Amino acid sequence: MAKKQSDEKPIVRCAIYTRKSTEEGLEKEFNTLDAQRESGEAYIASQKNEGWICLPDRYDDGGFTGGNIDRPALQRLLEDVKAGKVGCIVTYKIDRLSRSLMDFAKIVEILETHNATFVSVTQRFSTNDSMGRLTLNILLSFAQFEREIISERTRDKIAASRRKGKWTGGTPFIGYDVDSRSGRLVINPVEKETQNVTNNKENSL
Repeated sequence: MAKKQSDEKPIVRCAIYTRKSTEEGLEKEFNTLDAQRESGEAYIASQKNEGWICLPDRYDDGGFTGGNIDRPALQRLLEDVKAGKVGCIVTYKIDRLSRSLMDFAKIVEILETHNATFVSVTQRFSTNDSMGRLTLNILLSFAQFEREIISERTRDKIAASRRKGKWTGGTPFIGYDVDSRSGRLVINPVEKETQNVTNNKENSL
């Protein structure tokens, strides 16, 4: 009896996440979100011996881009992960979850913090095994590279703008405005005159 209990697999509560960038075709009785969920359900069923069960809650984002994580169903899903209600996120493809490496890294960080995993059905990608974690590390390396490149480009752009005498942001000095066409500071006659009068009063005291 003790051996039987030790052989039992822990229950893995799986949530299927589906997404489509546009709302086109979502009015159909069986649409792409349904197809994605059906594939996810079949995959989870194939892992039944591993203790996987499919949660009935649907996390569908129809008409939302994968370029950011500002999606209602995804946010609800991540909250359920944090609450311990979900142990594994199952998607049809990786890009259904995110098209941004940086956002994907943030999502995986949340999963790791709460002992949850991620599986892509068609790409056989899972953070639950060594090969999946290796792939994840490669993706995170590219995410870090992407962040560093963006930071370098931003610094270079600001430096180049300053060399050309352009205002690089923030509130301009009193007596000056930012020219919308050239991006340079130009004198604001009214403010400049007011500033001169104020300075003269201070100097006379």
